[in-house]
Amino acid sequence: MMIEEGSSTPRSPEAKVGMQVEDLWDVQEPQLSPTEKLNACFESIPVSDFPPAPSSQVVEINSDSSLAEVVKLLAQHKILSAPVVDVKAPEDASWIDRYIGIVEFAGIVVSILHQSEKMDGSAALAFELFSESEDGIGPAVAAAANGMSSPRYRSLHPESPTATSGDFFETLTSSDFYKNTKVGDISGSFRWAPFLALQKSNSFLTMLLLLSKYRMKSVPVVDPGEQKIDNIITQSAVIHMLEECAGLHWFESWGSKKLSELGLPLMKPSHIIKVYEDEPVLQAFKLMRQKGVGGIPVVASNGRKAIGNISIRDIQFLLLAPEIYKEFRSITAKNFLTAVRSYLEEHQKDSPLLKNMVTCTRDSTLKDVIMKLDSMKIHRIYVVDDLGNLEGVITLRDIISKLVHEPRGYFGDFFDGVLPLPANSRV
Repeated sequence: MMIEEGSSTPRSPEAKVGMQVEDLWDVQEPQLSPTEKLNACFESIPVSDFPPAPSSQVVEINSDSSLAEVVKLLAQHKILSAPVVDVKAPEDASWIDRYIGIVEFAGIVVSILHQSEKMDGSAALAFELFSESEDGIGPAVAAAANGMSSPRYRSLHPESPTATSGDFFETLTSSDFYKNTKVGDISGSFRWAPFLALQKSNSFLTMLLLLSKYRMKSVPVVDPGEQKIDNIITQSAVIHMLEECAGLHWFESWGSKKLSELGLPLMKPSHIIKVYEDEPVLQAFKLMRQKGVGGIPVVASNGRKAIGNISIRDIQFLLLAPEIYKEFRSITAKNFLTAVRSYLEEHQKDSPLLKNMVTCTRDSTLKDVIMKLDSMKIHRIYVVDDLGNLEGVITLRDIISKLVHEPRGYFGDFFDGVLPLPANSRV
């Protein structure tokens, strides 16, 4: 509810949650550490109190929808994944039987490449790069086979049919497989995720841990009475909630600390997963799959300076804007960024890709980082030194890890029936 300036009532639904935490914080046992206090606070608040997502983001996909229809729907609503409803489930089915999984944009690209090896030698070559490796990593999140037409790749593989092919993905997206395959037909494959949901009575703490330690990108909340999804809580929504809590005592006692004081970034500079500007963009998407990350920096070929960021979200341009590959056949990571920016400007679309690289330093406070993440609508921010050299990355998972922790035995049998998961699923 909107309130007038100067009222003691919170300014937004997110700030109202912050006030609940504030009230609970004040009554916690004084001997508890700040993290233990916050654990207790968030455990006391049900996820039903989390502000509802915009209706445009609570999207369900019928299992008889074609891959082409799903891609169009996800892009239209600017989301990367959505729950899939089993159209064969009876009207009175429980939510466990009603939802058969979560389909992800990246999973559709992989499925198309996997199927296309039957029709095109270049696809087989592309899939070979993403297939089982010695360490057991499954097929990677696929990128365009044209990614292998970069100068570096062509010099190593002059025989590759992709060195001259300029319409590979246009062929795929016009294929019968893309137009006619139903999303239910690819269930359980690649980046298809199980339907793991919370009920409205579950706690904020459970939700925060699922989004951080258990690496979920979003958490559906079901209404056990209606047996349907009531809300979907995303990483971006949590960042916005935290931003709205600025100024509250519990937030400032935590958010006013410098990254260096909190031991952030967690990763050493030498361990940063990155792609160089002259490497194929294919390598960027492959690394995201292998390392289980949602984005990586593009680094200048002559040093450690980051010139851009490629996110798993950007894989959409391989299906939605395949025409960019006609003009940009040598699609290095740098050229991919340039091509996509041109496409976005031409179509007057807003995107983080059109903005400058978002960075911070070790002296930045956690509050500074949260403000930037929320205002720019991004999921990660890069830590640089005074010369602009890359020193680390901060994600929502890192932020939550400094906010709460998982008590011993906390989840109990929560994952029974969901784990073990298919080899390439993620939770």
